[in-house]
Amino acid sequence: MTYDFIIIGGGTAGSVLASRLHQATTTTSILLIEAGPDVSTRADVLDGTQWPRLLRTELDWCDVTVPQRHLNGRELPNFAGRALGGSSATNAGGWTRGENKNYDTWSRLLSDPRWSYDNLLPYFRKIETHFDPHSDPAVHGFDGPIKTEPAARRQYPLRDQVKTAWTSLGVAHKTDMNDGDPIGLGDLVENRVDGRRSISSSAYGLEGVKVLTDTLVKRVVVSEIDGVKVATAVELADGTIIEASREIIISAGAYRSPQILLLSGLGPRDELAQHGIETVVDLPDVGRHFQDHCAVSQWWKLKEPEKGLSVGSPAFNNPIYFKGNAVDFVVTQPVSPEGLLKALAADAEANPELHPLVLQRGHLELYILYAARNQQNPAIVPDGTHITTSAVVMLPTSRGSIRLRDANPASQPLIDPNYAATEADRYVLREGLRLIHKVVRETAAGQEFVASETVEDGFSPISAESTDDELNDLIRRRLGTMFHPAGSVAMGKVVDSELRVHGVERLRVVDASVMPSPVVGHIQNAVYMIAERAADFILGSV
Repeated sequence: MTYDFIIIGGGTAGSVLASRLHQATTTTSILLIEAGPDVSTRADVLDGTQWPRLLRTELDWCDVTVPQRHLNGRELPNFAGRALGGSSATNAGGWTRGENKNYDTWSRLLSDPRWSYDNLLPYFRKIETHFDPHSDPAVHGFDGPIKTEPAARRQYPLRDQVKTAWTSLGVAHKTDMNDGDPIGLGDLVENRVDGRRSISSSAYGLEGVKVLTDTLVKRVVVSEIDGVKVATAVELADGTIIEASREIIISAGAYRSPQILLLSGLGPRDELAQHGIETVVDLPDVGRHFQDHCAVSQWWKLKEPEKGLSVGSPAFNNPIYFKGNAVDFVVTQPVSPEGLLKALAADAEANPELHPLVLQRGHLELYILYAARNQQNPAIVPDGTHITTSAVVMLPTSRGSIRLRDANPASQPLIDPNYAATEADRYVLREGLRLIHKVVRETAAGQEFVASETVEDGFSPISAESTDDELNDLIRRRLGTMFHPAGSVAMGKVVDSELRVHGVERLRVVDASVMPSPVVGHIQNAVYMIAERAADFILGSV
């Protein structure tokens, strides 16, 4: 069996790439290999509001981190979609583009202007059918495969009070959080319409592409041709060899793209030797530089739950409330430059005033969820009496790793996000927790609907006087993933700025693993963009 292109991983990026390559070159043979099933007709998947029920099922890789040494040794569940469409078939649907400075940082790191925000803007527009046809066409697209919808259409009961609480603290309301400058209070945007999920494999279409589902890849076969190492074939877990005449593209995600590279003999020599894998190319950075957005949640008891203010209350019964996440607004905020410089200095960063973190502004994402999301507290039940708040560090400086557990492709890799390893990350989270406390406990609007904070037995609620140590303890106990893993096959480290693997011809990686630094967004939007950008790179080379 021989194909022109073989794409390993039919997730968000892999499906987009396969579709675009076929559309541009219909005579080209393309094989898309996906470890999970085709879920394009499953009602529980298409109903995008059911996503929590899909986690830890056969549609999730069911990963768990190694013990996190900065989080009391906790092992945290991590999530990644295992289905055609990947995490676009299981995610929460947040559609946030990020900050223009995020992509300009990529451009500077790579010395490649093609990755600047202005040069990526055509790809962001190409992806979407923006919900507001009157928006600026220089910023948004109106005929792309992915349709979007704002949470404002659902008008939750606490919407006005929440907006007033934030704006009373000087957080300005924005009409468009996806214009490249998300600082402020803006309506949550999701890539679903009337509750129906957009799955990349369906939205883009895979007609004409050969698709193998429920098929696990073991490795990429790299041959030496005239003294040059070339990716020539893919070996499946059952030993089947499938050849590629033009390119092999790995799009298996931030956890499994590095795993496949390592199993192919492409990675740190010492790690490969530990598992009896012959080194084909010594690439020390494979699996390193891993990053993930992480969050700390709190639960707040409502004063008048009988009014139907939260999920679980019999009065919270308008059908439109259940067409998306029970969130009105997303807040993106910077932290104090002085505090940030002090934290970076504590992390022994050289020239902290020139650190990318200082040159970007979207350090924090904050939101109020009109539901009780139970994390580590059995006292919290979804009965309409509580809401949940979350503070998310969006530009983490902590870096972790993805390593092999063994040489079996079916084994879970060793995932170490190294959460909250830096004082900068802890500082940002502490500032977020303090800001949330101000919103719900110190503003007049917040005091109207929040009665008190609910905490685990043996612990005290936070207050305006909570110390750094007390907030650090809360971070260690509560921090969890936002499902945004990235950076483990980073551009400038493992792949070049056209996503080609260093030292191997005809091999690329196209997914979130190539992100060289974080973005202030729920990363699926950026992943779609990366796939569109990669398609043009590839088509320009054939």
